[in-house]
Amino acid sequence: MRTASRFIIVIIFLGVVLGGIFGYKFMQFGQMKEMLSQPQPPAIISVTEATTENWQPAIKAVGSVEAINGIEVANEVPGVIESISFESGDTVKQGDVLVRLDAAIDEAALRTRRAEAQLAQQEFKRISDLLPRRAVSQSQYDEAKANYDAARARVNEAEAQLNKKVIKAPFDGKLGIRMVDQGQYIGTGTPIVEINMLHPIYVDYTLSEKYLPDVDQGYPVSVTVAAVPDRTFEGDVSAINTSVNPETRTVRIRAILNNEDNLLRPGMFATVQTGQPRDNEVVTLPREAISYNTYGNFVFVVEENDEGQLVVSRRSVTTGEVREGRASVTSGLESGETVVAKGLLRLRAGQRVEIQDESGQEASE
Repeated sequence: MRTASRFIIVIIFLGVVLGGIFGYKFMQFGQMKEMLSQPQPPAIISVTEATTENWQPAIKAVGSVEAINGIEVANEVPGVIESISFESGDTVKQGDVLVRLDAAIDEAALRTRRAEAQLAQQEFKRISDLLPRRAVSQSQYDEAKANYDAARARVNEAEAQLNKKVIKAPFDGKLGIRMVDQGQYIGTGTPIVEINMLHPIYVDYTLSEKYLPDVDQGYPVSVTVAAVPDRTFEGDVSAINTSVNPETRTVRIRAILNNEDNLLRPGMFATVQTGQPRDNEVVTLPREAISYNTYGNFVFVVEENDEGQLVVSRRSVTTGEVREGRASVTSGLESGETVVAKGLLRLRAGQRVEIQDESGQEASE
């Protein structure tokens, strides 16, 4: 009897405990359901407006920056460097002396040639004075004249050889890093320093043959390089190759750019846009107002619902070219529509929103 009573008491106790637990959980679920049923507060957003702009159509390509004149200065004759008249990175003018080679032997040879020429000149003058008197024959006169001409030619040859011992800048430009040292013996054709004419400068690129009708000399060109990402360099098409590469079916284009600041250097990788002589009206948005993903691009358009509240709706759009932080929208959006400018990931379709004004305050719905 006692055992049965105890069993009944335990069962009653467990029932009370479990009932309390289930009751408490039921009350929690009820509170959660009530909280979820309450309307969510509106999200605070910043907005922008789709605008219509006139964009000049452009053909995009990649190319390489090239100097109008750019070489490695080298010597024509061997010798020992006597003096160096430049420093790495100098800007030079055409004709500026860069390097002088030891020319003692060449100077001596020139003095010898000049002495020979002087003697030949005197002999030629003496025979010229005797010819009218018939004191010498015509053949003696011709021989003296030939000797004199040959002596003068040898003088010119010696002078030219001596001049090659002085290495000068072939054109205006900026020097690179010096590759020789004073007192060094250099053989014929030894690189001394690189020199490039940097202003103006070329950019060479290729286009598919299908674009040939859309490109001509004088068309505007915009160029960007990774080294100066916030700068666009403007120029014009200066030349179009007369043939198409049969292997790639592309044509080589050359444009000339202003480079007064020397920011562009030969060999740089360049992104080139060749403009067209017409304008197109396009709808544009800031690039960050568009969500790009593999399933399609979309924006959140701000609209009023039936109750006059501001809500956002997700709109799929087709995008095109991007320029200076703005993207063209070719379909899915009309000019003048208001879209969410930033923070697209925390929004969902149909969500209530409030627009934040420029001062950071919440604007009324």
